[in-house]
Amino acid sequence: MHGNPMPDSYVYVTEEGVTRHYADGSVEALAWEDVVEVRVAAEAAEDVLYILLDRDGEGCVVPRSATDATFLARLRYLPDFDLERLTIAANSAHDGVVVVWRSPDPPSALPDLEYD
Repeated sequence: MHGNPMPDSYVYVTEEGVTRHYADGSVEALAWEDVVEVRVAAEAAEDVLYILLDRDGEGCVVPRSATDATFLARLRYLPDFDLERLTIAANSAHDGVVVVWRSPDPPSALPDLEYD
């Protein structure tokens, strides 16, 4: 019996965050509260990638082919996120990476600690 081939990755989107599982067993995950930047990049001619990053530059790469309405709806909860800008960037993605959203909150500075 021939079934569908196993996908090379799959994506879970929850209220807490987004997780991508790869066929080799590796996992990328990012909590929504940690997302500070969203980028769009073209992956050859086959797909568009949404790249979610945290303050340390770590993140989760989500192929557009693996997204659904839940993913897009959740992006809209990011402060001042412009879904139209994302759509335009994804539809016109060529070579390179486009930043479509950055957190309006600057990174929190470490508090000045005073020692006696």
